Amino acid sequence: MTNFLLRLLGLLVSVGVMAQSVITGQVYDAQTKEPLPGVTLSWAEGKSGVTTDANGHFPITGIATKITVSAVGYRTQEITVTPGQAVRVSLEPAIEDLQTVVVTGNREAALRTQTPIAISKLSPRLIEETKPTSIYEVINKTPGVLMVNLGNEQHMMAIRQPMTTNAYFLYLEDGVPIRPMGVFNHNALLELNQFTVSSIEVVKGPVSSIYGPEAVGGAVNFITQRPTAVPTARVGIQADQWGYQRLQFGAGARQGKFGIYVGGLVSRQRNSWLASSDYTKSSYFTRLEYALTVRTRLTGTLSYNDYDSQTSGSVDSTAFFARQYVSTTDFTYRKTFSLRSRLTLEHDWTNGSQSFVTAFFRNNSVGQNPAYAIRWTSGSATATGQINSNDFKSYGVIAQHTQRLKFLNSKLIIGATLDLSPNSYYAYQTEMAAELRADKKSVVRYTLLGERPDLQLANYQAHIHNTAAYMQYEFEPVSKLRVSAGLRYDRMAFDYTNALDKTAGGKAYSQVTPKIGATYDLGTGKGLYANYAKGFAPPALTAIFLKRTTPSASGDLFYYNLQPAKFDNMEIGGWASLLNNKVYVDAALYQMNGTNELLNIRQPDNSTDYQSAGKTLHRGVEIGLTYRPSKQWFLRFGGTHAVHQFVEFTLSQRTSDAIQNVNGKDMPSAPRTLWNTEISYYPLWLTNFRASVEWQHVASWYQNQTNTVGYGGYDFANVRVGYQWKGIELYTNVLNTTNALFATNATRGNNATDRTTYTPAAPRTFVIGLQYSFSGK
Repeated sequence: MTNFLLRLLGLLVSVGVMAQSVITGQVYDAQTKEPLPGVTLSWAEGKSGVTTDANGHFPITGIATKITVSAVGYRTQEITVTPGQAVRVSLEPAIEDLQTVVVTGNREAALRTQTPIAISKLSPRLIEETKPTSIYEVINKTPGVLMVNLGNEQHMMAIRQPMTTNAYFLYLEDGVPIRPMGVFNHNALLELNQFTVSSIEVVKGPVSSIYGPEAVGGAVNFITQRPTAVPTARVGIQADQWGYQRLQFGAGARQGKFGIYVGGLVSRQRNSWLASSDYTKSSYFTRLEYALTVRTRLTGTLSYNDYDSQTSGSVDSTAFFARQYVSTTDFTYRKTFSLRSRLTLEHDWTNGSQSFVTAFFRNNSVGQNPAYAIRWTSGSATATGQINSNDFKSYGVIAQHTQRLKFLNSKLIIGATLDLSPNSYYAYQTEMAAELRADKKSVVRYTLLGERPDLQLANYQAHIHNTAAYMQYEFEPVSKLRVSAGLRYDRMAFDYTNALDKTAGGKAYSQVTPKIGATYDLGTGKGLYANYAKGFAPPALTAIFLKRTTPSASGDLFYYNLQPAKFDNMEIGGWASLLNNKVYVDAALYQMNGTNELLNIRQPDNSTDYQSAGKTLHRGVEIGLTYRPSKQWFLRFGGTHAVHQFVEFTLSQRTSDAIQNVNGKDMPSAPRTLWNTEISYYPLWLTNFRASVEWQHVASWYQNQTNTVGYGGYDFANVRVGYQWKGIELYTNVLNTTNALFATNATRGNNATDRTTYTPAAPRTFVIGLQYSFSGK
């Protein structure tokens, strides 16, 4: 009996000692306060260690007093712990480090250095310090990318393409497309809540093997804020001297297995420097996370956006150079409403494999009287426009499984998507009077005379069925060489009824898109990559069902015969860490050949004729560089030099026209050189103060397809200054600091009597902001 009691006492003592020696805790980002998965905690000279789970938690069993905490993209930290006590560790991001973890390459976390594509990550710190009023202020810091500001958060995009509104770019929110394939996605970013974006990843070039069509020029993935490891809250205001005001807020917390983040903004513009450009926007976002088990979790998001804007359009050359920013219209508008939600179930398997299923829903409507739809023939006292509406709902699912294999340290990714999107669209004509300048070659002002619902330009309903299946296999045939090969099958089909020609039917586009790439680790922070990928982009329904102003030679009134655009992309690139990790360089050289690229041909009345024909060439070099000589200074540079040309394209088949083709000519709105550079200063003598100067350069471009008229491009600078004291931050952004006169877009038709129309950039703008941030324990 005595021996039994002694053994029982010894067992209880040993259990108590083990309990006291168990260290539990959580690791989170010092900037965003979001939990960090995959962080390594090691001790005993690296002989023992654990990694954090999806919510940043870790347990350590054993006696250890000093622990090293490390993660890719963060500064290594050594902590002293006491057995039996909970530990919270905040890791500081290494802002100069390009070798980060990215998720957009294959819908799961992966090292940038093992992802054989040109991909850039815009960090939470960069976004927070930029304090953007519009998301283009951040996107344009990406090497090789230009998001063209058209005012009131409207834009064009240029990623391995000319500045365009074509649907060659895929916009995602947490890996889910914001709009379905086949529905014009150019205005999708109006529906984004930029204050609740944690980071942004930009993939350049086709990524169709994972994401499918529309990801031709590239994909932009907005990664939303997660519930924070400690209670946090932010509230702030922004305003400028031109009547812009914004109130924004965000808060997050975790309690046990449950986490929540909510955020939103309300913005408005009144009586701006550009006449008839008022707008209002309300945007709200919620993200919920629940850990069913240590390895299984649920994530749900809900996004609501309501946007109402006047669309002032462009001004003619006389008004532009006189800095008379008076719109030619005071009646054009765009109104959008969107409601998006998704629910994701994720599971991490014991061998490192992962699975997820995402169900999503979209409800979207866009109504507009667009300035871009005005049709005017030089010298005429009248013009026409249109009012249109596009509404859709989506129900879909994305499923993916990643299987880790010991063979050649490989993994297999398989996935499928299903997207059902009923869609309706109508457009009818409006009639306007045109007040002309004395030379009758440009318009001072349009006046709306009346709406003509009886003159319909489009009226259709379509049920879109988008389906896809994909797989990707990665392996290491030899040490330091990692090969990735992927294949995807897409089918975009729709059943339609067209009220204008009283037809009904169906149409389908399908394509298999392969990809193969490899990365090679040269050691000491250096590496190379290469890839080949095919891109595929079917025409948007709005292009197919818009009534032609003039019937085709075969008598077609619509664009039923438009073919999908196809692209072949080849690229090589690499990265290097130099001067004891003070310098990071990331570069890519690419060539993308297009076939059946959808081209817009300007007609004499400024209407657009779509042609899905010919061949194009897109070739360029992209480079990103960061340099941190000390804790006080940080330099960033990103740029591209590229050529976008017609290889084979027939502009006219009429023998009377002087120019039949534009082979070998530059595509319009295609500047050859773009770069954005910034130098930031963080003085040691004044903690929590920051200052930066940014310079954006856009080279000249041709305004028309015949390359007879050009625009000289532009340069401008921004200055940003901020200071934080006890959670209160006061900042100012001086945009276009030198008050340069320039246009973000300048276009001209192919007719001798056409004049350039300009989208003027804002004059010098002072943005003042105040933000309060709270962080609990």
